[in-house]
Amino acid sequence: MFVVFDLDGTLVDSRADIVRATNFALAAGGRAPLPDQVVTSYVGDGARTLMARATGISESDPDLEPALRVFLDYYSAHATDQTRPMTGALALLVTLHRRLPLALCTNKPRRTTERVLRALGMRAFFQAVSAGDDAAEKKPHPAPLLGLCSRVGIAPASTVMVGDGPQDVDCGRRAGARTVGIVGNIVPRAALAERAPDALLDGIGELGPLLYRWRRAQATKE
Repeated sequence: MFVVFDLDGTLVDSRADIVRATNFALAAGGRAPLPDQVVTSYVGDGARTLMARATGISESDPDLEPALRVFLDYYSAHATDQTRPMTGALALLVTLHRRLPLALCTNKPRRTTERVLRALGMRAFFQAVSAGDDAAEKKPHPAPLLGLCSRVGIAPASTVMVGDGPQDVDCGRRAGARTVGIVGNIVPRAALAERAPDALLDGIGELGPLLYRWRRAQATKE
């Protein structure tokens, strides 16, 4: 079994730093700040989409580039000011790392992804990392997850995609993997449930027992 995690809202609580970087970029362009909950609702589909939603400028419009650059530069410098692991995330990674291959699949830019992982002591747990600017396609497209499966040498059918957003569930399902929705602090439970993941958990701490049950069931079939 190969377990692939999302990052924001699944393993780390990064809301405060993302909100601050977004409003810094908006202020730099003479725009009014947005409430925390509004910015948080824009998180999950990558930096370009986030800033397009925050500014009201199309993702393909060149006018978005100045705000996006300011956001990326500020966020890269402040990505770990207030970002912390989700409760139980580090303990889970320590346990799973001893038993299963792990990887990370995020729409977050590579530079900030690596900075967050290393600052929080998480990088060593993952055999491979797919970040939002590594390729043309992002979640919910299956390509990032399929790429990780190829790199590690494990079939999608033996893979579990774990995340707190609809894009994580859709990505996993399209790739042919099992999916686990984790109710976090970004996406409402109802929105995640609508995607009908194979399992819907109310916290990352419930994942270990679920994977153990799935592994036992798989071993029984074999």
